[in-house]
Amino acid sequence: MTEYVNQLSGGTPLIGAPPAGAEAAVWSLDTTLAEVGGFRLDDALPVLDAAERERAGRLVRPGDRQRYLASHLGLRVLLGGYLGLAPQEVALTREDCPCCGAPHGRPAVAGGGLHFSLSHSGDLAYFAFAAVTVGIDVEAVPGAAAVADVMTSLHPAETAELAALPGEERRVALARVWSRKEAYLKGTGAGLAFGLADPYIGAGPAPAQVPGWLLRDLAAPPGYGAALALAVRH
Repeated sequence: MTEYVNQLSGGTPLIGAPPAGAEAAVWSLDTTLAEVGGFRLDDALPVLDAAERERAGRLVRPGDRQRYLASHLGLRVLLGGYLGLAPQEVALTREDCPCCGAPHGRPAVAGGGLHFSLSHSGDLAYFAFAAVTVGIDVEAVPGAAAVADVMTSLHPAETAELAALPGEERRVALARVWSRKEAYLKGTGAGLAFGLADPYIGAGPAPAQVPGWLLRDLAAPPGYGAALALAVRH
């Protein structure tokens, strides 16, 4: 199933109630916009916290800084809307890393209440919000060199599926499988610590399902693949 994606624009968004149960709210953003969710990027720094401002200050290239400010401003606008807070009042923290236990794991809202995930690629950002653990990823369709570099890092069955496709289809399929796998790994909090081989998620038209998770492809513009991973409570 392909999930519907809301679009966050320059104006103030109509956000609605936070998602409940096994549902997720998904948004996309064109990070080249000069205004996001009713806030101008020129005025974004006071909305961010100290860690976000420090990170933005270390980005030398204007395009990187623009994308960072737009995506984090958008995240705060949406979190604030769901939580009933002003964007600058949203307190962000980090969960403990599932690999080493240190506090540099999955980003979270201090005090809980809503799970979220953020991803950006090129000039596009995706956001997911849920009552359960969630991961999201968007990937631009890679070039042939990137395909060759990444293919052998995947599950052997995924590598075989990609190898069976002609060049252009292979590039599109890699964006698809990469976004599915990254969404799942962001959801678990492990990231790339254990590599990309496991679990098998598949490069075909629909993702293979992983126990304890619901994987969905997301609608995306031409030239991108996007996916969502949602924890299943039993």
